Amino acid sequence: MLHCENLSAYYKDVAALRNINLTVNRGEAVALIGVNGAGKTTLLKSISGVLNISGTVRYDGEDISRQSVEQRVRGGIAHVPEGRKVFAGLTVKENLLVGAHMRRRDGLVKADLERVYSLFPRLAERSSQLGWSLSGGEQQMLAIGRGLMARPKVLLLDEPSLGLAPRLAEEVYARIADIHEEGLTVLLVEQNTVLALSVASRGYVLESGSVVLEGAAEQLRSDDRVREAYLGHSTH
Repeated sequence: MLHCENLSAYYKDVAALRNINLTVNRGEAVALIGVNGAGKTTLLKSISGVLNISGTVRYDGEDISRQSVEQRVRGGIAHVPEGRKVFAGLTVKENLLVGAHMRRRDGLVKADLERVYSLFPRLAERSSQLGWSLSGGEQQMLAIGRGLMARPKVLLLDEPSLGLAPRLAEEVYARIADIHEEGLTVLLVEQNTVLALSVASRGYVLESGSVVLEGAAEQLRSDDRVREAYLGHSTH
């Protein structure tokens, strides 16, 4: 479904990604793990078309490396950015409709709005409230819901648990699991490795812009390097 080959990205003259090779199969959930500055967010931005890259990004068999952000969204790639980026002055419903602005004439927007409300009942309860008035957890739900309103085939999630209390983070991840179980392909960036690997079937570990480890979720959970660096378990 999604394949990056020898993908590199730069900020000015500094390499943020170096020859990344990554594959996400159709219907799969894959986690990108790593510390701040490892290149995880940069990789999502490269896939969604925000950054210029060298190398190749293939989506559903097609080379999209030179496509615009709009073309990629129309093709089925939705990116939920780090920090949620909710439109504070718009209502919950208006925020969700922004996610569907490229497809308002296809007759399915109302049904998709109801689907989002069924996934996140609190958004239905607060549909007329302004975005700024929501809690952090509710804003994260709104950001994910807005991404779903694009009716994507691939959902890119950047730090969905960032800044949330553990209970709220688990609630958000329960909904991500529901979305994935419906068949949506998910690529997620997450510092909370425990949560990420609870949803993902596979993962990649990034360090200094390079993939240093990849494998099945269970394999990564039991790997000494991952346990020490990201799971808080010492092997000594």
